[in-house]
Amino acid sequence: MTIHAGHPFPTPDDPVRRLRGRLGGSVSLWTAGDDAERAGLTVTSWLVAGGEPGRVVALLDPDADLTELLLESGRGVVQLLSWDDRGLADAFAGTAPAPGGPWRMADWVDTSHGPRLARAGTWALVSVETQAEAGWSRLVTCTLDEVVVGDDDEPLAHRRGRYVPPGA
Repeated sequence: MTIHAGHPFPTPDDPVRRLRGRLGGSVSLWTAGDDAERAGLTVTSWLVAGGEPGRVVALLDPDADLTELLLESGRGVVQLLSWDDRGLADAFAGTAPAPGGPWRMADWVDTSHGPRLARAGTWALVSVETQAEAGWSRLVTCTLDEVVVGDDDEPLAHRRGRYVPPGA
């Protein structure tokens, strides 16, 4: 990985990407796999849909290792990140260096659906229901198999290419 002085994903000529950036959202980390192979990806283009069962819908990078492993295994973990997880979010997004890899930056709990960030207060175990191509992304719909909602005193939010400090 090379560190550049400028923004790693410039968007001046892409009005669609600029519009999406103005929506903002909670930063999540999607993980899948086991001790033999694991993958993770920082995701902000996602939403939760009510129902029985509830669902999460996300736009994932079709070239990301996480997308491939999630679709192959059919299961994953979605965890919300906190303000203190900015470095972890950048490492899994591939925008910051992670000597030894991003998995060494935190403690993890092995689950039947993949690795879960031990300090995550809010997380869900998910199973892939459907997938489809959507523009330059892979639209993935997952059922919520187990959900834990904890206190999110300092959630990590992202808007217009930057993290939003808590209370801002």
